[in-house]
Amino acid sequence: MAEFFTHALTLVGSPSVLLLIFIGVLFGIIGGSIPGFTVTMAILVVFPFTFAMDPVSGVSVMIGVFVGGYSGGLVSGVMLGIPGTPSSITTVYDGYPMALRGEPGRALGVGVLASFIGTVISVAVLVLFGPLLAKFSMNFRPWEISTLILFALTLVAGLSNGRLLKGMLAAAIGLLITTFGYDRNSNVRFDFDLPLLSSGFEILPVMIGVFAFSQLMENIEKIHRRDSHQTSGISVSVQIPYRKILKDISSQKINTLRSSLIGSLVGALPGTGGTVANFISYDQAKKFSSQPQKFGTGVPDGIIASEASNSAVAGGAFVPTLALGIPGDLPMAIMMGVLILHGITPGPLMFEQNPVLVGAIYVSLLIAAIAMVLCQLLLVRWFARIALIPQQILVPIVLMLCAIGAYALNNNLFDIWVLFGFGIFGYLLWKADVPLAPLILGVVLGNNLEQQLFRALELDSSLMTFFTRPLSACFIALSVASVLLAVFQNRKIKRYAMENTDASAKE
Repeated sequence: MAEFFTHALTLVGSPSVLLLIFIGVLFGIIGGSIPGFTVTMAILVVFPFTFAMDPVSGVSVMIGVFVGGYSGGLVSGVMLGIPGTPSSITTVYDGYPMALRGEPGRALGVGVLASFIGTVISVAVLVLFGPLLAKFSMNFRPWEISTLILFALTLVAGLSNGRLLKGMLAAAIGLLITTFGYDRNSNVRFDFDLPLLSSGFEILPVMIGVFAFSQLMENIEKIHRRDSHQTSGISVSVQIPYRKILKDISSQKINTLRSSLIGSLVGALPGTGGTVANFISYDQAKKFSSQPQKFGTGVPDGIIASEASNSAVAGGAFVPTLALGIPGDLPMAIMMGVLILHGITPGPLMFEQNPVLVGAIYVSLLIAAIAMVLCQLLLVRWFARIALIPQQILVPIVLMLCAIGAYALNNNLFDIWVLFGFGIFGYLLWKADVPLAPLILGVVLGNNLEQQLFRALELDSSLMTFFTRPLSACFIALSVASVLLAVFQNRKIKRYAMENTDASAKE
């Protein structure tokens, strides 16, 4: 263990890789600071530039973007009252009132330190439980892997905020997209007599199109529906009161630890991510607080709970991705694509076949956390200005970078058309209120599901084997339970909405 950690530290500690991590963190913070840009879009923009890198460098720079992006969302949340990323929504509840009160530096400083601690604790969770889960999953055969992927897809679809059928439809569309091109027996499917479709669709242009391009289209639409951002008189000349924020953090040890563990646990569950962790930890912090009535008025407790949890998702999300080959959330699905494009298959064997790369991921997460603190505290006033960039300027630049990234994959113009085609398709799905995360996960997991399913049927043609093997049957039961729970939640959401509508009508 010590030997491969030392080797990993040597690789990641080289000047070139350290520089890449700092650049990744810087870009992630900038991406997170801009309202509507999101962590996922920052990762998608940087993704294509890792193709020419070796695996350690490519993964390290993406981890930098990942860690920086989750932390960067607090900047616009504090300065503008607009969360830079969905995982920073609850940061606004106390960060913005604190800034209005004349303490933006304190709010930002507390959030940055909480993010750092959350990331470090999540790395400890990853180091402790990643290998254990990988060792346990060594018992998985094609039946277990197939049903595990099915469970992941139903869980993501079920967490689609009251849109169960639409979430399951999106996951099914994602699986369908992966069936274009050659199958296991070298037969071409759904090529429509077009040679360009015989090899199917590349994952990267599809992901950039469905999520990033459609998000940019959404931003363009919002430009016409809102006024330009106003800072409500908050000065972008921010000073960090170091002593005060250290006192705030030290007085909230239990809150910080609890929120970090919640973020790590939630991150390890497929289909959840920073947004879910954000709300759960904020809710728990409020329930355990001696002064819950002060939450939402500008108290450090709420900022710490929010930022520690969403940053802790980083390490937690790597647990199922590395150990099982099941991405914990949408950014991790893209991270898994980075590994695959570099010839590395995440899963139980990764800890045995690529121990140095696993160690490099651990070390990169820690270095990225340190880089995030340094960048945020030293450059916070500039990040505050970046949050004010108008969408009219931002959207064309990001769109151009997306197109360049898609083309760089194979130097193929067809990939740019794929990006735009799926971008329009993703935008139409968004207009129809169809969640995009299940679709992306379906695209990432589709090929693996098909391979494992056919392998299981080749070994035993009876479908009953899926029900007679204990672990496989357990995952099927969990899939059914996930759907039933989502149905129950949907009805509860609709009932609550109807009650609110009736109450408003009576008033």
